[in-house]
Amino acid sequence: MPEINTSIIPVKQKFATLKNEPKVIDLEAICVYVATGFFLDDDTFWKHKKVLRPGTKNILDNEGNLVSSSQHFKWHYKLDDALSFSDAVENFGALFEKIIDRQVGDKQVILPLSGGLDSRTQAVALHKLNKNVASYCYAFKGGYPEAKIGKSIANTCNFDFKAFTIQPNYLWSKIDDLAKISECYSEFSHPRQMAIIDDYKTMGDVFSLGHWGDVLFDDMGVSDDLGLNDQVDILLKKIVKPSGIALAEKLWKHFNLDGKFKDYFTARIHKLYKNIHIESSANASIRAFKSTYWAPRWTSINLNIFSEVKPITLPYYDDEMCKFICQIPESYLAQRAIQIAYIKRRAPEMAKIVWHQQKPFNLNTYQYNKTPFNLPYRVYSKLNRMSKDFIGKPLVQRNWELQFIGESNEAMLKDYLFKNSFIPKDIISEVFNDFKTKDKVYHAHAVSMLLTLSLWDKHFNNE
Repeated sequence: MPEINTSIIPVKQKFATLKNEPKVIDLEAICVYVATGFFLDDDTFWKHKKVLRPGTKNILDNEGNLVSSSQHFKWHYKLDDALSFSDAVENFGALFEKIIDRQVGDKQVILPLSGGLDSRTQAVALHKLNKNVASYCYAFKGGYPEAKIGKSIANTCNFDFKAFTIQPNYLWSKIDDLAKISECYSEFSHPRQMAIIDDYKTMGDVFSLGHWGDVLFDDMGVSDDLGLNDQVDILLKKIVKPSGIALAEKLWKHFNLDGKFKDYFTARIHKLYKNIHIESSANASIRAFKSTYWAPRWTSINLNIFSEVKPITLPYYDDEMCKFICQIPESYLAQRAIQIAYIKRRAPEMAKIVWHQQKPFNLNTYQYNKTPFNLPYRVYSKLNRMSKDFIGKPLVQRNWELQFIGESNEAMLKDYLFKNSFIPKDIISEVFNDFKTKDKVYHAHAVSMLLTLSLWDKHFNNE
């Protein structure tokens, strides 16, 4: 019988069927999906079809039915008390460079650059390894010019560099292809890489992607002795979208499901979290939960856009990196300390480049991003935003602002939304009108989920 071992953080979903389950839509799973933007645990659109869980050994029969599943990895927090911060940084650097070298070999690397730390850390390692790199950066039309930071990083490393601008309205010409690539397993209108998918074809041989570094190499912002119930409350706030919850409750009622959606959802999260809970560290527990349930079911889905064009590699996803994190004190991970120290040691010039999350400060000065030191920049930023608002061109921060807003966009959005035969028209109408007339930022998630379900209904609701 076939055996499938899944990675600690799987890059691709692998499916199996349950022999005795009916081939019907899993309405509870879809309500959770609407609330969060990703499917929870091993859920899919169908009751008989499941995703193989991360870090498991699975036995399937010849028809693809799941016979057994056992865990081969469990997130933990087992520290080496003798490990100094300096040694942790060196160990990280050696491991990170080894992983990247193994993953990309002598191929030309396609490196997406941002103003953050994850891709900058990759740039340092790739430069040290003397790899052939084609880098790029994209920014929203009317948004913050991220390419300035990306270009500075590329120039420091002597990488080839291209800057792209994400334009309005691209989504509608690509949305059916996008739905097929993701199979509608995550909310797919927010990620922007589909806008330049054709440009990837001539850029290099293999992607090196920096996803999940910000989760592994930071604390979760809580006290390590926080109680279990309080940890669950924090998790709920992290993973749900308010307009998603509201829509899920409407659908729960329409589907005539038992009880209340919030009670069902909270109970599921509590049960899953309790199974993964690490007694000695709330931060490690929350990181483990996010890495088990969020990374493979949301982040990984949209990686399919990259892999549709070229092979992808992810150094932070690597099993060895996940095991490494389990041995590192939270105090070393907090505030991105290991990555910052690695960059300063290996490439001091790179540390002088603006850190987007702490702009206008860099890795040497970000500690001053507080009053009164950041007051001049805050005043400048506010005046800049106000001036853009005044002339009717507000600062664009999210992809849906370019794809959903405006007369032609709204017409396309409405057309796709109301083609959905799975969701009642009165619910669609209510959500769409709330988005048009009320707080767009609040309601954008619910609209995106209805759009995703409409494309699923069109392409996949015939299984």
